[in-house]
This record gives sequence, structure tokens and C-alpha cells, in this order.
Amino acid sequence: MAIILCILLAAVCAGLGLWVWTQYRALKEAAEQLRELTQGDSTARLRMAVPNRAAEELLEGVNHLLELRREDQSRWLERERSLRQQIANVSHDLRTPLTSILGYLQLLEDPSLPEGERREYLAVVESRAKALQSLITGFYDLSRLEGGEYPLEQEPVNLYTSLSGLLAAFYNDFTDRHFDMTVELSEHLPPVQADNGGVLRVFTNLIRNALDHGQGKMTVRLWQEGDKVVSLFANETDELTAEDLPHIFDRFFTSDKMRTGRNTGLGLAIVKTLAEQMGCQLTAELENGMFAIRVQWPLWQGRSFG
Repeated sequence: MAIILCILLAAVCAGLGLWVWTQYRALKEAAEQLRELTQGDSTARLRMAVPNRAAEELLEGVNHLLELRREDQSRWLERERSLRQQIANVSHDLRTPLTSILGYLQLLEDPSLPEGERREYLAVVESRAKALQSLITGFYDLSRLEGGEYPLEQEPVNLYTSLSGLLAAFYNDFTDRHFDMTVELSEHLPPVQADNGGVLRVFTNLIRNALDHGQGKMTVRLWQEGDKVVSLFANETDELTAEDLPHIFDRFFTSDKMRTGRNTGLGLAIVKTLAEQMGCQLTAELENGMFAIRVQWPLWQGRSFG
């Protein structure tokens, strides 16, 4: 009897030892898999060669962390690529007016330059300097907006007053560009909840975008739609394509593939950021050669933004 018990005990110990050894081997293999996965770009998952519920739960948690790590790496690589592209675009947009300014300054050094040409060159230098100032200011403002450092005050704003005043101020610009204008602004609209300075910046950027890149027909509308006031800026254009549309609010995006300096790609990015921070809905459409940006402004209800 004692011999039988000894044999059984030995068998149990041998079985237990085998189980421990197989678990050890399985965990060691999983550790080796983990080292390989963390050193490479593989998307494989850790697996146990031998069934073990507790160890499999642990590996599932490790697999989840690996997936999060891969997602973080992917986002980081995308941000790095985007940052490099933005730096390249900024450098180009800064270099373009600077190169022009330096070139004309060299021409102005010629003592035999006729007075008429001198005035013309000075006007070009001034124009390029203002473009450079606008770019730097836009980049600074966008950085402040995205960093939450651009103060926006909650207040009731009369969009009709703001927009009609701006359109009057830009009247000569529309005339000089020979736009076929259609303006439909509903009067006696209820006030919207916004920041007055932010509203003027949004409308100004939308008007300048149309002046810089539009042609022919241009439509500006303002009306109430339910519990929103809607502003619409639409202009005829041959620069945009359907593929460009999802990117028009990206910072430094430009449909000008040769980047001639006419578009810094900051104006609409500022519009998007400002509109979102004031609780507005912003959409863009391109149909039959007409590019339209629609902003839906929430009515004034005395509540804070967001």
C-alpha cells in the first residue's frame, strides 16, 4: 500500500513538475515574443503556447498596451510629418515676400532709377512687407487660439450690423476685382452668442479669402434658420477640387500647388478655430464651381461658450 502511495505521489509530482515546466516555457516564449514586438514594427499579438487563463488575461492586457503604444507611435509620426510640412510651408511663405523685398531694395539702390519706377518699387516693397506682417500675425494669433490664450468674451452680437459694416468697408475691393455681387442680409435678426471681435475676424477672413481666390460671382447671405443664424459666403473659383475640400481648414493648406505666395493657408484655419470656440458649426461645399462656407451661429441665451 505504501509503495502504491509512493508511486502515486511520484506521478503527481512528476505531473506537477511537467506542468510547471511547460508554463515556464510558455511564459519565457511570451517574454521573447514581447521583446521582438517592442523592437520591431510587427502588429502581431502575444499568445500563450499552453492554456492558462490567468496568464492569458495578463497577456490580453499586455496586448492592449501594445496596441495603444502602436497608436501613439502612429500619431507621433503623423504629427512629426505634419510639423515638418508646416515648417517647410512657413519657411516658403516667409521666404517669398522677403526675397521680393530684398530684390526690389537692390533695384532701389540704383541712383539712375527714374522717379516713377522708384515709387512703383517702393509700393511693391510695402505690399510685400504687409503680406509678411499679415503672415506673422496670423501665425501668432492661430498659436494663441489653439493654446487657449486668445480671450473670447461671451456677449450678444448683432451679425447684421457687423457684416453690413464690413461689406461696406470692402466695397472698393469688390469693385476693383469686378465681382458680380449678390448680397442678401436679413434685418432684425436676433443676437447671437459670440465674441464681437471674433465675429469681425471670422467675417474679415472669409471676405479676404474670397477676394484672394474668388472670381466672377460672389454671394453673401445672412438669415435665421430655427435656433441659429446662418452666414454664407460663396464665390466662384477654379482653384479648388473635390479632393481639396476636406483640407481647406487645415493650417498652411493651399490649393496653389506652386505656392506663389498668394495664400498663406492661415486665414481659414483661424476661421475654423474661432468658430468652434464660439460654439458655431462650420461647413464647406464645392458645387458647380462655387465654393461656399456656411457658419451657423447659436442664438444668444446668456450661456458661456461650450
